[in-house]
Amino acid sequence: MAAAQYGKLQYWDERYTKDPESFDWYQRYESAWRAIYSGLKDTMDQFMKKEDSILMASCGSSRLTEDMYEDGFTNIVNIDASKVVIEQMTQRCEDKPALTWQVMNVMALEFPDESFDAVIAKATMDAILCGEGSTANVAKMCTEVSRVLKPSGVFFIVSYGVPDNRLNYLEQEDYGWQVTVHTIAKPTVSATAVPDTKDANSVHYVS
Repeated sequence: MAAAQYGKLQYWDERYTKDPESFDWYQRYESAWRAIYSGLKDTMDQFMKKEDSILMASCGSSRLTEDMYEDGFTNIVNIDASKVVIEQMTQRCEDKPALTWQVMNVMALEFPDESFDAVIAKATMDAILCGEGSTANVAKMCTEVSRVLKPSGVFFIVSYGVPDNRLNYLEQEDYGWQVTVHTIAKPTVSATAVPDTKDANSVHYVS
């Protein structure tokens, strides 16, 4: 299937309807093989506190919010443009009333200014870049994220795109962001394989 489908809401509604099971793009919160793959937890712990107010942008059917909740992050607002997946996640997490789920487009956030300590976007930018008007739409997302973040807030992006192809979207004067890049080894089917973190095909990037 062409990657361009990832930029269309219809594709995601159909996907979630056909396959309501949880699915994590790129990385899990914490790897079962921590000796080799750390997952996102170690990097997140450097920038986020358990009491932070967090926005999970385009949450999809990922277990990231649930795993973070079980690790002590309880103030997480989850949004996605797909009504289908928001209804599924609301039902799946009904035993976790502290988590909230809303149908919302990350390019048109309905929150007041400076609402969040952190915004997490895992694979969100990559999906937007697959759609029409991608450059303008990424700018809309970043503008909205910049608006709802507190002055000391963190925008946590997980992407497969190499920094040379992503940083120009983030290093804009209007946002005033200090951008750093971290690499996380891609999970593999082997618990013994040692990843080459210098190989762009073996890592994901966190900005």
